[in-house]
Amino acid sequence: MTNPNQEHNVSVPKLNPPELLKRTEPINDTWLQIIGVPLAVMPFVLFYLHEYGYKWRLFAQTFSWGIVSTAVTWQVLRWWVMRVRQWYADRTQFRQRLLMTFGGYLLFTIPLQLAETWTVSQLDLTGLIAPPEFPRVYLIHLVMALLFAFVVGVIYESMYYLEKNREAILEAESLKKVALQSQYDTLKNQVNPHFLFNSLNSLSSLITEDKKLAGEFLDELASVYRYLLQEADREVTSLRSEVNFIHSYLFLIQKRFGPAISYTIQIDDPWLDTLLPPLTLQTLVENAIRYNVILPEKPLWLNIHTTDQGQLQVVNPIQRKPLRVTATPIGLGTLTDRFRRLGLPALVISDDGEEFRVTVPLIRR
Repeated sequence: MTNPNQEHNVSVPKLNPPELLKRTEPINDTWLQIIGVPLAVMPFVLFYLHEYGYKWRLFAQTFSWGIVSTAVTWQVLRWWVMRVRQWYADRTQFRQRLLMTFGGYLLFTIPLQLAETWTVSQLDLTGLIAPPEFPRVYLIHLVMALLFAFVVGVIYESMYYLEKNREAILEAESLKKVALQSQYDTLKNQVNPHFLFNSLNSLSSLITEDKKLAGEFLDELASVYRYLLQEADREVTSLRSEVNFIHSYLFLIQKRFGPAISYTIQIDDPWLDTLLPPLTLQTLVENAIRYNVILPEKPLWLNIHTTDQGQLQVVNPIQRKPLRVTATPIGLGTLTDRFRRLGLPALVISDDGEEFRVTVPLIRR
């Protein structure tokens, strides 16, 4: 027989982020170009100096020409990188993006480098450069150009992959926070409508019967909703805050049920500054109330206490309601999922047939 005290886990609906328009973010590669262009030029300059003599005029000419031509080639290849990223923007399209990127490097670099090798000898102002020997000089220049293009391409792809990976992590964290906030809002709504309605009915009766008690009731009701507002944006809160809140909450519950419900709270001082998710105690108390018979002749008692191992326990006798509870199971299952999504140790739920016990791990600051 299924224990009505123990709810099934509630799966959080999958949140699909809005589809992003395909766009290419600007590449932040200024420093890469400032350092990379001169580095790419130097092997060619050294080649010419080795071939035709170590002359300052030759160095100045080949270095200047190399800076201009390499910068132009770099911009062509950079444009190609941006285009490929538009076509294969997803992090999972790594293979397609890699093949297209480096295939384009081959197609662009080969004709550009061959043309540059020929042009340098034709525009020689020093008179030192002979027409390039075919195919030796052309092949040496081509291998150097392709090697450097591929090295820079690997750097670009690594930067892009790391950026996409970072975005994926941030998106996952964002979805996790949205899911947790959705669960927390559900818990707050669980407290808000029905609880408020019942509390206002109780307050209405007390106003005519006992104005002093009605004032106390109103103060505790304000404390409950003040706590909800204060803890709305927090993932965890102190056990001290939770205990203060549950005192107010149980005060209101007890005025509703009268002697049909009683409770004890025994929290050792060393654990008051430990942490747990907000509304943990309210969820466990509400779970006990929802699934158990509460009558003056069969009262329900709740025992909330800490253990020597730094755990919080909420215990109640099992007094199953004879009828199937149709309320949506949003309490204990949601709380279990919240602990899991926050990366906290799991709740321990036990049922020996007589007592239902939930053990909550407390987090040290």
